[in-house]
Formats: sequence, C-alpha cells, structure tokens
Amino acid sequence: MNSDSESLQHRCLDWLLTDDVKNNEQSVECEENDGVKNLLKEATASKSSEPKLGGTPQTFQLGEIPTVQDRFQAVLKNRLQIQAQEHPPLFPWETQLIEYPDFVDEPSMTLVPSWGWMVQQSKLTLPTRLPERVFQQLLEQCQALVTSSVPLGAKLVQVVENFFPNESQALNDIAGLVLRSTYRSASTLEMPAIQSDYSDLQPRQQMALSLLAAKQLLENLTLPVSATSPVVERQWLTSVGALNIRVEYQSLGKLTKLLVQAELPVKGTLTLRGSGTLAMTTSSTSGYLNVELGCEQLNPTYTLEVEFPEIDEQSLLFVINPTV
Repeated sequence: MNSDSESLQHRCLDWLLTDDVKNNEQSVECEENDGVKNLLKEATASKSSEPKLGGTPQTFQLGEIPTVQDRFQAVLKNRLQIQAQEHPPLFPWETQLIEYPDFVDEPSMTLVPSWGWMVQQSKLTLPTRLPERVFQQLLEQCQALVTSSVPLGAKLVQVVENFFPNESQALNDIAGLVLRSTYRSASTLEMPAIQSDYSDLQPRQQMALSLLAAKQLLENLTLPVSATSPVVERQWLTSVGALNIRVEYQSLGKLTKLLVQAELPVKGTLTLRGSGTLAMTTSSTSGYLNVELGCEQLNPTYTLEVEFPEIDEQSLLFVINPTV
C-alpha cells in the first residue's frame, strides 16, 4: 500500500513538473513571438508615419532578437571580466590591492578570555568546562563568602543557589554527596570526561558540576597556616601569567607575624588586612613583592587582596586562616 502510494506521488510530481515545463516553454515562445511582432509593428508604424529620407528602414526578422541579446550579454560579460582583472575591487578597509596568504604558517597568539581571572579554570579538576559567565559568577560568589564562618556545605549551597532558584533541597542533597564522596580534596578528584557542554547537561548535573567548581575555588582561595604547618603556597593563573603566593606564619613569643611573598606577572598591589590592621605594597613592574603584618594577638582570619589593573578592575581576595 505504501509503495503504491509513493509511486502515485512520484507520477503526480512528474506530471506536474512536466506540465510546468511545457507551460513555461509555451509562455516563453509566446513572449518571444509577441516581442518580435510588437517590434515589427513599431517598425512598420515608423515607416508609414515618418517621411522618406532615402534610407532603408531597419527591420527585424523572426529569431534575430534572441541572437542579438545573447551576443550583447556575452560582450558585456567579457568587458566586465576584463575590467575586474585590470582593476580588482578593494575591500572597505583596503587602500590598495593586497595579496592574502592561503594559510598561516604559524598559529597566531591564542585568544585569551575577556576576563583576566578566567584562566584559573584550567587548574580545576572538572569533567567539562564551565561557560565564562558561569565561572565568573561562581568566583564572585566565592569571593563574597570566602571569609564566612558558616560550614562548608552551607557555603557551597549559598554560592550556587542563584543559578538554581527554588532548588534548595536538591542542592543540599548534592552538596552532601560532594562533601561525603572522594571529592573532599581536589587532588584526589577523578571524574570521567563529559562530552556534552554545560548548557546541554541535565539540571542536577549542572548542580553537581557547579558545586564541585565552587568547592575547588574556595580551596584555592583559602590559605590555612599553623605552627605545625607554617608555610602554604598557591598559584592562580591569569591571562597575563601566573600569580604565585607564599604565606609564612611566624610566632615569636607573644608576637605573631604573617609574611606574604608574591610573584606577580604584571605590576600590581598587595593588601594584607587583619582586625584593625593593614599593610599594603605596590610594584610598578612584574616580579616579587613582599608584605607582612604583625600583631600581639592572633586574629581568626586575615585577608590578602591582589590587584592587577591591567587585567581587571576587580581584585582577587584570599583568606588566611592561622591556627595555633
């Protein structure tokens, strides 16, 4: 039944196409004949109305008009090709003819993200990349909550909840899985790669991916030091190079001191803050920069602010958590 129906459809289509071609041929033939007849009528009218000047009036024979048209089009096409070869057209940005290579021998400089802190995502252990907009908002939320004293699970939910409104229960469940699983440390995080983009993932997959990214970002931004582990180091990748930070905790009797040494990829400013105390230093070039802060009583948290005006107006905020 289906083959008969398809055969009938093909025959109908062939009939319609054939009928259209015949009608078109008849239409073209009529138009050409009418055109010639009209020209003959005009020529005859001109011959009878104008006075004779001794010349032979121009007449047209049937079939000559298409030949003249074809010849005219061929001559015009040839003339345009010659002019284009002798005077090639220019692009709007060109003032003279420029030869462009068919390919580039060496690849040009790779495109850097429009947001200077974005490169750090390459150091995160994630199954697929986050869109720049998502990563930027996650980092901004982590910056706002990095000094908060709330538990890590609640902090993770607060970081990503703006992406998933009215999904607090699902976020809490997945955050609990993230904290209880082997993903407690970014160094032990092993996940299979996901071929799909972030936008193609299911909502719960996006939640898990966002929570994993938020956890690693908070770990990158937290610098814990103590008397038993007095030194901690961090590296943050930027669009102009790597920022390397080394924090050392020193305790000399009742005097406590924090020493920060940073290797800057470009000129920048370091600002170290405690409760009521502040130390700031600025470098006009890339290289090493040191800042230190001392106090008689150890504060629960210190913040280290790194500014790179060349890559972004927004500074990068680290939190230093010293313990006895």
